Amino acid sequence: MKMTFYGHFVAGEDQESIQPLLRHYRAFGVSAILDYGVEEDLSPEEAEHKEMESCTSAAERDGSGTNKRDKQYQAHWAFGDRRNGVISARTYFYANEAKCDSHMETFLRCIEASGRVSDDGFIAIKLTALGRPQFLLQFSEVLAKWRCFFHQMAVEQGQAGLAAMDTKLEVAVLQESVAKLGIASRAEIEDWFTAETLGVSGTMDLLDWSSLIDSRTKLSKHLVVPNAQTGQLEPLLSRFTEEEELQMTRMLQRMDVLAKKATEMGVRLMVDAEQTYFQPAISRLTLEMQRKFNVEKPLIFNTYQCYLKDAYDNVTLDVELARREGWCFGAKLVRGAYLAQERARAAEIGYEDPINPTYEATNAMYHRCLDYVLEELKHNAKAKVMVASHNEDTVRFALRRMEELGLHPADHQVYFGQLLGMCDQISFPLGQAGYPVYKYVPYGPVMEVLPYLSRRALENSSLMKGTHRERQLLWLELLRRLRTGNLFHRPA
Repeated sequence: MKMTFYGHFVAGEDQESIQPLLRHYRAFGVSAILDYGVEEDLSPEEAEHKEMESCTSAAERDGSGTNKRDKQYQAHWAFGDRRNGVISARTYFYANEAKCDSHMETFLRCIEASGRVSDDGFIAIKLTALGRPQFLLQFSEVLAKWRCFFHQMAVEQGQAGLAAMDTKLEVAVLQESVAKLGIASRAEIEDWFTAETLGVSGTMDLLDWSSLIDSRTKLSKHLVVPNAQTGQLEPLLSRFTEEEELQMTRMLQRMDVLAKKATEMGVRLMVDAEQTYFQPAISRLTLEMQRKFNVEKPLIFNTYQCYLKDAYDNVTLDVELARREGWCFGAKLVRGAYLAQERARAAEIGYEDPINPTYEATNAMYHRCLDYVLEELKHNAKAKVMVASHNEDTVRFALRRMEELGLHPADHQVYFGQLLGMCDQISFPLGQAGYPVYKYVPYGPVMEVLPYLSRRALENSSLMKGTHRERQLLWLELLRRLRTGNLFHRPA
């Protein structure tokens, strides 16, 4: 395995054994994003049982809370094994709080290792490794319903179909609508919409609306919204038990420990995106970390999945929020790793497919999001973006727009990223040309990373197509070197 599949996609078994590869890469201008690639080897039945147990609240188990939950944000046995249809993303299943502490310790060791080998390093973390996913499900449902409520009000004011940042609701009309729904008294509603929260424009956009749900406002006591189907008011938050609240607190504490360690070591944290039923909560928690730790420079990077229909809205809202609040925007743009699973789940359970309809539509979305962020970078020297893509057209698009906007490689505002063992024809020329390039570098003992590797071998049909192209390029390069007599290439 070390001489073949493992050796190609995994850097080594531990932090010491990966050092020769990291030094070799640095000689060619390529850095590393370290990822301890160990994954628990569970049977599908074990994975399903763990998922259902950890994603179901006490209220749902005793039957008092299930029917009030949106089916998109409930756990379903058919999709309990979140590894199905997932190619390169590692999957964590909740066991207990001690296991989450163990994952945190692993991430801490990665931060230390990255800080020792580079002064410009990254590591990737997943929030499902740090706590019980039930909290992420329920919080995601809260955020999704709150945004849906805003768009319902936009339809009433004749603003259906506008981009998120272009939708501005008249506050006076909104107050009247909310009062009619009986969510709170008119005096309480007027207290929410103050000059302090809204300024003097008389209108409210989605960022203003989202701020009302913060624990800092009285609105948190009135978290009810109308159900679009029944017209009945429903509570946004199911009640948490004391133990569930403790589990939620511990997840936030682990995130805080990692961010403080990253600050100390000068390492950036990239919070990986996950399934859409977890993602609103993951993005919101990442945003809270950015508010706290991205004051001087981007330390926390959020991940945006451009195969999602709402990717552009998500990017533009967060860029605007960073502008308003004065913290540094940091983003990683990816296509997305859960396409087959997301499509199948939406069709089976019966909600709108969140994925763009075609490959071309996802490319267009990626380029649109990237263009918006690059425009922001032109005017904001502290903002940064990671272009994580194996698509040569996307990389060319990024390079062309950087040149047009006057964004120089030496400024280290735009990073490029690819997986270890893939698309070296992109990574190494960029590194040699002075662009900041990173390889996503999994490492870990052979037997313990096999679950991750075996899924990639079995499920990633596109991998074989990419390998065929790379093999052609390797033959062409070998022939060129033989013809020129320059068999060994040394870094510039």
